[in-house]
Amino acid sequence: MASSLVCTVHPVILFSIVDSYERRNEDAKRVIGTLLGTCEKGVVEVTNCFAVPHNESEDEVAVDLEYARNMYELHKKVNPSEVIVGWYSTGPEISVHSVLIHEYYAREAKNPVHMTVDTILRGNKMGIKAYTSCPAGVPGKTTGTMFTPVPVNIDSYEPERVGVEVIKNGKLNPKRSVHMVTDLSQIETVCDDLQEKLTAITEYIEDVLNNKVPADNTVGRHLMTLVSSVPDLDLDEFEAMLNSNMKDLLMVEYLSKLTKTQISLSEKLSTL
Repeated sequence: MASSLVCTVHPVILFSIVDSYERRNEDAKRVIGTLLGTCEKGVVEVTNCFAVPHNESEDEVAVDLEYARNMYELHKKVNPSEVIVGWYSTGPEISVHSVLIHEYYAREAKNPVHMTVDTILRGNKMGIKAYTSCPAGVPGKTTGTMFTPVPVNIDSYEPERVGVEVIKNGKLNPKRSVHMVTDLSQIETVCDDLQEKLTAITEYIEDVLNNKVPADNTVGRHLMTLVSSVPDLDLDEFEAMLNSNMKDLLMVEYLSKLTKTQISLSEKLSTL
């Protein structure tokens, strides 16, 4: 039975989970933690998390609940809008102890989400799955718990997207390190990317008109929506608007560099 919930996860969650897994004790097979975020209109948005110390063996599991409560209280002081929405564990599968841990989070949140993250990277891919629990069994008899899959989406805010792009560039660097680019360099990169996409669209339209490729109605509708969303501006007006914004950007960058220079001079003068 499919769940009506949808789980949206931000990239910072995955980095935090991987970091906690890398810092785990030598004898620990997996790491668990609390998921924080919001739950509105059937969408669970996970925006924060923290690891919770625990010990488990084949026969028993022990979770430091006092630590989990204290960490949550501290998080509430920083961001009161984030509440407990579930918990995570590393590994591709649900263990026999997951039901016991899930019972605790069921007392802290309504219909909590259990997310599993495959940090072993089976198949060179970080498998991410989410579940909600529901009772299973015959009325009047011993009941159990069944975990129902929940769709998982990866979403990000604009600052997170910038950070992810920087990390991706570091993967291709032999020194495994990158530096933040300037605003003008970012604009140049975006313009080059936009130019490549416009060239690809133009070539596709020309091929359709010359009967080299069959027309796709879906692509045509998207292109019509794209064209209709562009404001009808005169060329001179567009150039004036672009130049005005460019001057504002250059002024901000100049002032920021001037401020950094003044601060650096003040620090050096104070040490004399």
